[in-house]
Amino acid sequence: MAKVSVYNTSGKVVEEVELNNALFALPSNDSLLHQVYVVLSGNLRQVIAHTKTRAERSGSGIKPWKQKGTGRARIGSSRAPHWRKGGIVFGPRSNRNFIREINRKMRQKATLIALSEKIRSGKFLMVDAFTFPSQKTQEFDTFLKALQVSHRGLLVALDIREKETERMSRNVEKVVNTLAVDLNAKQLLDKEYLLISKQGIEALQARFADWNK
Repeated sequence: MAKVSVYNTSGKVVEEVELNNALFALPSNDSLLHQVYVVLSGNLRQVIAHTKTRAERSGSGIKPWKQKGTGRARIGSSRAPHWRKGGIVFGPRSNRNFIREINRKMRQKATLIALSEKIRSGKFLMVDAFTFPSQKTQEFDTFLKALQVSHRGLLVALDIREKETERMSRNVEKVVNTLAVDLNAKQLLDKEYLLISKQGIEALQARFADWNK
């Protein structure tokens, strides 16, 4: 069984728990992680860059000068690509689509492999409960310092009932919050540490209860 230390909100180890090997001790699979990461990243990509073709540029459609007899190069439109302010050939367009599909079992397995890697590397931090006296951001920051964890590389996975903790931690710079039921491989790979409570673990176990059936 995968063993994980459980901390209290003072940053001290209070117990060790054993997690289900079928969920939290999967072997490494870098190929699957890479494939899922690329798909999830592409699905989040916002296509902003957009260039105009010669049909979309402003300008007259009149032939600038006659075809022959001027000694100048022949030209049919002032919106030609080789002219200043002309259209762009093969430029980026906003109608590009980077969305790709990946099946549910692959996404689930990639998430569990990423979780297993966090446990093996000692970057999986589990707290007994997110219970703070006054629910203030400074308390959460002090808690992270007690754990000796940099908030710049921290992902906090919360249960739906832990909204107060989400309000505490969202103002800590670069801390990323997510619901345990929405946790995915990209989030886990983007951040060095994962912080989760026992309630969050229960939510994860319920979510992946039948993933390999």
